Amino acid sequence: MAKPKLKKGDRVKVIAGKDKGAVGEIIAVHNDSERVTVQGVNIVKHHTRDTGDPNTGRQTKGGIIASEASIHVSNVQLIVKVGEKEVLTRLGSERATVTKQRSDGSEYEGTRGTRVARKTGEEI
Repeated sequence: MAKPKLKKGDRVKVIAGKDKGAVGEIIAVHNDSERVTVQGVNIVKHHTRDTGDPNTGRQTKGGIIASEASIHVSNVQLIVKVGEKEVLTRLGSERATVTKQRSDGSEYEGTRGTRVARKTGEEI
């Protein structure tokens, strides 16, 4: 199973499913199941009962709680800003050459991985 390229905080658009066309920010990434949780998308309702803890005396109020459920990573697509417009794009990766610094103060050339928008070629 490959690790999803999307990260928490990315702005995405839902391209398939009951919430198709919805735009939101990723609030959680579940690498093991290749799923993401998007803010305001795939809202499900859970019924909870009133509970009381006899040790602490705390009580929780029951009722119907609405929250976001995860959706598969293949059902979302990344949005990048190009000027004033927002464009859907796929993600790629590149190795960029950077100057790094050792703890003793000396510098050396190294590389680091970067995420790149396939449509624009810009680093994300």
